[in-house]
Amino acid sequence: MGQTRRYTIESLDTGLRLIQLFLTRDRLTVSEAAASLCVGRSTAHRVLSTLEGRGFAVRDSSGRGYAAGPELVRLGLPAGFGAAVRRRLGAVLDDAVRRTGETVQSAALIGDQVIVTDGRESSHPVRVMLELGRTYPAHATAGGKLLLSSLTEEQVRALYPGEELPGYTPTTLITRSALLAELAHVRCRGYAVSRGESVAGLHTVAVPLAGSSRRDRLALVASAPADRGGDGALLRRAEELRRSVALLEAT
Repeated sequence: MGQTRRYTIESLDTGLRLIQLFLTRDRLTVSEAAASLCVGRSTAHRVLSTLEGRGFAVRDSSGRGYAAGPELVRLGLPAGFGAAVRRRLGAVLDDAVRRTGETVQSAALIGDQVIVTDGRESSHPVRVMLELGRTYPAHATAGGKLLLSSLTEEQVRALYPGEELPGYTPTTLITRSALLAELAHVRCRGYAVSRGESVAGLHTVAVPLAGSSRRDRLALVASAPADRGGDGALLRRAEELRRSVALLEAT
C-alpha cells in the first residue's frame, strides 16, 4: 500500500476522485468539490476546468456548478445505446417479436442491475410494456442472470459481497449461494429464466445476443404474462430467440 501511494500522481488522483463524485452527484460547485476532496478551492477549480476542457465536465445551466460531461456519460453507457448498435440489432428484435409473439428487449448489465437498451412490444392486447432505460435487479431477472453467468464466480461475489440478497416476490433468489447455483445451471443450458422473480405474474427468458467483453455483452429477453404458458413455453421462446440471434451471426 505504501509503494502504491509513493507512486501516486496527486493531480491525477484528484481528477479521478472528482470523476467518482460525478457518479453520485448530478451537480457540483467548486466549493462542494473542494470540501469533498479536502483540497483548496483553486485546486478544485483547476481540476474541474481541466475536465471541462476534455469533455468530462460541463457548466450547468445556472453557471455556478458543473455536471458530468458527454465524455463521462459516454464512458458510463453500456452496449446497446449507440445508434450503430441499435441499427445492427434492429432486425434481430423485429424477428424475435414476430417469432415469440411477446415483447422482446435487449438488456445490458451495469453493476448488479440490468438496463433495457432497446426492444419491441408484443401486439397482444395484454402484454408487457416496453420501458427503455428502465433498470431491474440482475439477480431477479432472466436477462440479468444470463449476463451474470458470463462473469467468474469471483466477479459475482464482488458484486454481491453479502450472502443475503433483496427479495421482491416469493420466488426471488434471496441468497448468494442460490444465485451462484442458478448461474451454474444457466451456463450449462445456455439460457436463463425468471418465473415472477422481479414482478409477480411476469415470466421472462433470455439468451446471449451480442458482445465478447463485459461492457458490450447484451441479452435478448422475451417477457410475457405468466398465464401464457409455463416451463414449456419458456423453453420454446428460448429456442425462438436463438433463431433470431442466428440472423446476427449470419451477417
